[in-house]
Amino acid sequence: MHNIAGLRDRARAKLPAPIFDYLEGGADDEWSLRRNTKAFDDYALLPSQLNNVDRLDIKTDLLGTTLQLPFFLSPTGMSRLFHHHKELGVCRAADRFGTLYSLSTMATTRLEDVAAATAGPKMFQIYMLKDRELTREFVQRCQASHYQALCLTVDTAVAGNRERDRVNGMTMPPKIRFKQALSYAGCFSWLWHLLRQPDIKLVNVAHREDALGKGAMGLIDYVNSQFDRTVTWDDVAWLVQQWGGPFVIKGIQSPEDAKRAVQVGATAVMISNHGGRQLDGTPAPVDCIAPIRQAVGDQLELIVDGGIRRGSHIVKALALGANACAIGRPYLYGLAAGGQAGVEKSLYILQQELACTMRLLGVSRVNDIQYKHLMKQ
Repeated sequence: MHNIAGLRDRARAKLPAPIFDYLEGGADDEWSLRRNTKAFDDYALLPSQLNNVDRLDIKTDLLGTTLQLPFFLSPTGMSRLFHHHKELGVCRAADRFGTLYSLSTMATTRLEDVAAATAGPKMFQIYMLKDRELTREFVQRCQASHYQALCLTVDTAVAGNRERDRVNGMTMPPKIRFKQALSYAGCFSWLWHLLRQPDIKLVNVAHREDALGKGAMGLIDYVNSQFDRTVTWDDVAWLVQQWGGPFVIKGIQSPEDAKRAVQVGATAVMISNHGGRQLDGTPAPVDCIAPIRQAVGDQLELIVDGGIRRGSHIVKALALGANACAIGRPYLYGLAAGGQAGVEKSLYILQQELACTMRLLGVSRVNDIQYKHLMKQ
């Protein structure tokens, strides 16, 4: 596999169609999903020649720690669906490359087990739930497990209209329907590990199962029912105070919201449209960087999440004013393709592409990548 597209092809071959569609799909017409990557084509790279680029420095400071890469792994739900190495394999791959791993509330591995797996930096992604005690419990568990940062996702007042999942009848854990039997049967390795370990659960909220008595699917119903449509900036300020450390707000796209993030005490915002899985028709995150940077100056760290498939995309995001980038589907393709080794391959590919792009651009340090290195198409 020589690029992220190659890992995607391998993942598609190794996963049953409904599972791959869950990974790949977006909301409604999937316009935002497509635009997230296509938008990078609107920016050309303008190289500076005759610079010493023998040695590169691609480290970046983010959320109070130093990362060996200017990109890290976004929170993604239910990694066990894609490979039996699940979140632990992803976390260990991130640690090998010296970058941060973000664990989702919707994970299939306990946050304490992820914390114990490596000494590398970790962030926990949380929702503001109707059950504030559960939210407070997550904060306390993360503090006890020494997570470096907390990330609040704010673009999920309701679940997006993901039609692929409706068509496939996607459930958790997966149910093999008659019309999809051939698709599952053709993925022998995936099916074998599912049969060996069929108990796929959202383990960080598993203690709520007794209240529902519906098994694993009831857990998803419970979490969806807990998305609070009354959340305001006052609630975010409360959570920032509860946490007391580096705090990221994920799902911000407007300069006005970024200014409010400063006011409530956030450390960073993750510019994101949830990978095109929530509100279809939203702008690509890369197009939101410059206006937000202009609005907040250096008061916030900006993380760009969505559409990154090449090392050159990371360079373009940094040139527009981002402090770092976050990847989701690229590492999930790797996970599905080959477990932890596949995740490491995805990180290696982007690392090597990033290094090549920087040398050809004429810069030797991440901090030297500037807006002057771009030309709007």
